[in-house]
Amino acid sequence: MENFLLTCVVGLCCGLLFLKFKIPGGMMVGSIVGVSALTIVFHASYMPYAAKLAAQITAGAFIGCSVGKSDFVRMKSIYKPALVLLSMMLCVNVCLGLIIYWIGPMDLLTSLLCAVPGGTSEMPLIAVDMGADAPKVLVLQFFRMAAGVGIFPSVIAWRARRLEKRLAPAVIDGVSEPDAAGTESRLQDLPPEKAPPIPFRWNFFLLTALIAALSGLGGYVLKMPAGALLCAMFGIIAAKLSGIPVSMPKQVRRGAQVLAGAYIGSSVSYQDLAELNHLIVPALILILGYFANSWFTGRLLSRRFHLNIKEGMLVATPAGASDMALISADIGVQSTDVIVLQVIRMLTAVSVFPQIMRAIAMLAGE
Repeated sequence: MENFLLTCVVGLCCGLLFLKFKIPGGMMVGSIVGVSALTIVFHASYMPYAAKLAAQITAGAFIGCSVGKSDFVRMKSIYKPALVLLSMMLCVNVCLGLIIYWIGPMDLLTSLLCAVPGGTSEMPLIAVDMGADAPKVLVLQFFRMAAGVGIFPSVIAWRARRLEKRLAPAVIDGVSEPDAAGTESRLQDLPPEKAPPIPFRWNFFLLTALIAALSGLGGYVLKMPAGALLCAMFGIIAAKLSGIPVSMPKQVRRGAQVLAGAYIGSSVSYQDLAELNHLIVPALILILGYFANSWFTGRLLSRRFHLNIKEGMLVATPAGASDMALISADIGVQSTDVIVLQVIRMLTAVSVFPQIMRAIAMLAGE
């Protein structure tokens, strides 16, 4: 019991420290770093399996709460660019995972999961559930997310400015012909009406927790890979679409990140630490691969569906939907399509891509 409390305190303190310095995924990354040090140096960490299960259910519930009815309404009008986006993301995921597997010290499943464009918080949890090397997945997911938030938008804005100067819209009879530099997205005809956020109430939160717990435990009982997270997510989405008020405060998610980080950190060994230096090249490959995909897919979406070039590239950037909502406005993009397509990418990457990666690894005999 003393080791469990000590592990929680160390994970929480280090998570808050990393969060203060605005490190992407700071609560989880800090918890892993702190508890890993506690494990390797003092051999004093302990986290029960129930902590991982609780973290998975909370993560799933939080994702479910972030999806609104307007997102599903909007999907009807943007399913074609969504299919193109997801197809390209899946191809890049598999290709980068195979490259990382061939050059890195990881097994095939771990390599493939490292390249999934999912969430920094969710993918290590899914990796644990599937028997992959969660610390390595976390490290490479961290680099992908950090680049997606900190580097990609600036480069996209710079490249878009250069492209817009070189490819000015052709004007025929006073009508601008849509091309890669078009300034208006044709997908913006019917902007969705965003419902006001549900104010936090304890009864809403307790109801949300109950629905998520029952759904998540159902996934766990069914022995589905990452079943607790996925079933909790879909349970909350179903409740939300049914009109049931659901609410999940940010502090609860951060607590789940601490638990998940502590669970992963308590399983880290000195050998895992020694192998981290072998992840520099895979991290660079991952970042370059996803930037190339952002550029190519962004151009494709721009030409095929007449999105603004910056919109197309931001849609194909593997970062969080909430991050893109904040960043897109900073570089002059006011588009609900960017956010909705990011939500679709997130939901699919967390729920479908890991299952495909697991199937590939099983077919390869690993």
